[in-house]
Amino acid sequence: MTKPRIALVIGIICISIFPVLVKLSLTPGLISAFYRMAIAGALILPYAIINKKLFIPNKKLLILSIVCGVLFGADVAVWNIAIQQSTATQASLLTNLSPIWVGISSFLFLPNKPSKNFWIGTAVSLIGMFILVGIDLVASFNFDLAFIFGILSGVFYSIYLLISKKVLSEISVIPFLTTSILSSAIFLGGLSYLTNEPFYGFSNAGWFVLAVQGVVCQLLAWVMVSYATKHMRATRVSLSLLSQALLASLLAWIFLDETISFEMIIGGIILLFGIRITFYPKDISFKNLKRKFKNDNGDLKNNQFV
Repeated sequence: MTKPRIALVIGIICISIFPVLVKLSLTPGLISAFYRMAIAGALILPYAIINKKLFIPNKKLLILSIVCGVLFGADVAVWNIAIQQSTATQASLLTNLSPIWVGISSFLFLPNKPSKNFWIGTAVSLIGMFILVGIDLVASFNFDLAFIFGILSGVFYSIYLLISKKVLSEISVIPFLTTSILSSAIFLGGLSYLTNEPFYGFSNAGWFVLAVQGVVCQLLAWVMVSYATKHMRATRVSLSLLSQALLASLLAWIFLDETISFEMIIGGIILLFGIRITFYPKDISFKNLKRKFKNDNGDLKNNQFV
């Protein structure tokens, strides 16, 4: 299981760049989502054709792959708008509530129920997340359209993860990603056209940011995450993706001059520890949680939480 975990870490790093790029607001949120998918699709389609990796064995899997594309496109679109109309931190926190939706959906609809460690890890990680972004900031959230879009982003993403896990259990990563990315691009292109979004006229910096989003934040990131999803539990992948909030905060500190406080560092450590709990092979109780934290503290410092 080492390769899927390494792939997941690489994917998380690539995704973490995204909120910072969107917050630059060099292009409208919806059209940014379209070009992210269109650029990634333009790169992966020739590869899939040349290597004869477009085959999907039946209509059901094809439809589910297309549905995944629409869900992911909707997720990216509402997340972009949420970031630009509020803050990168608020939007990232709300969309990263997706592990809760994944866990609840898995418990209600899937035969493999989330483990005890998943729920403990989720609770610990969310505590770390709230400390990371700041209790005062959470208390000041406005229940406006940006808030609703942030929640919707997490819901769309959780459904995407569960369906993609089902599809990837039966087909390989490339045909799934090619189909879903092209579906996303078509969906977002049509939505952008209907809402009169501009398809051109951006600055050189704007086009460069769009290219980075398509190549790094979409294509590279989701080849890695999809590979991890194929070989790991969807609940574990969704919770691990919470760590992108920590990395996004570090990048915002570097590139957007956002401050990092001692509380944010503590919150980040707690968040990573919560993720580490879900990878622990045996169920743990709150009685030995303190001991487990001490034992794993060195691992956290070395980023060995996967």
